[in-house]
Amino acid sequence: MVKSGLNARSTPAGLDSPLDSSVDCPLCATPSARPFHKDRMREYFRCVSCTLVFVPAIYHLSIQEQKSRYDLHRNSPEDAGYRTFLSRIIEPLIELVAPGAVGLDFGSGPGPTLSILFEERGFQVLNYDPFYAPDQMLLDSKYDFVTSTETVEHFCAPALDWELLFSLVRDGGVLGVMTTFLPIDPDAFCSWRYKDDPTHVTFYSKETFLWLAGRFGVGLQFVEESVVIFKV
Repeated sequence: MVKSGLNARSTPAGLDSPLDSSVDCPLCATPSARPFHKDRMREYFRCVSCTLVFVPAIYHLSIQEQKSRYDLHRNSPEDAGYRTFLSRIIEPLIELVAPGAVGLDFGSGPGPTLSILFEERGFQVLNYDPFYAPDQMLLDSKYDFVTSTETVEHFCAPALDWELLFSLVRDGGVLGVMTTFLPIDPDAFCSWRYKDDPTHVTFYSKETFLWLAGRFGVGLQFVEESVVIFKV
C-alpha cells in the first residue's frame, strides 16, 4: 500500500522567517520552485516543471488544527445546492462506467454525500477519509472508479497522495477529481478566496493535470473549470 501524506503533520511558522528562494516541488521534486505570492499568513511557490502552486510545509496546519477546520463542514445529502454541486462530477463520470460498478470516494469528509448520490443511481461507493472513515483496508483494493472532490487541494505530500489515488483505480477505470482551478491571470491570485483557507496547500492548473496524466500514463478529460476525469 502506498503511504498517504494527506494529513501529514508539520510545524506552522510566521512570515518573520521567510524561506530561502529555492524550494523543491512536493509533487514532481523539481528543485528551485519560484516564489509566486506572499500574504500576511503564508508564502506560495510555483513549480517551473509541473506548474503546481504550493504552500511550503512549514506553513501547514497540524493534524489537530486541520480536523478542527473540517469539523465545521456542514454538507449533507439533504442540501439541494450541495447535490447540484456534486452532480457536476457524478453525471460525466457515470457515462464512463458500467452499470453496477463499484467505486471509492477518497476524502469523503464528515458528512458523506457523494456515495449516497451514486447509490441512488445504482452504484456502490465506499467511503474513505483519514479523519472520519480511516479504514486502511479500503486502500488495499482497486475500484472501477474513484472520486476525490474538494480534497486534492489539501494534499500535504501530493507526490504520495496522487500515487495512492491512481493505485486505487483498476485498469480501464476512471478517477474523477473536483477542485477549483488556479486563476488564469496570475494577478488574480492575490484576491482569490480559495487560497485563503489555511487547509488548502496545493493548487492546480490545467497544465498540472496534464503533467499528472503524463506522469501516470493515463488519459485526461477536462469536464469544466473544476472537474477533471483521468482514464486509467
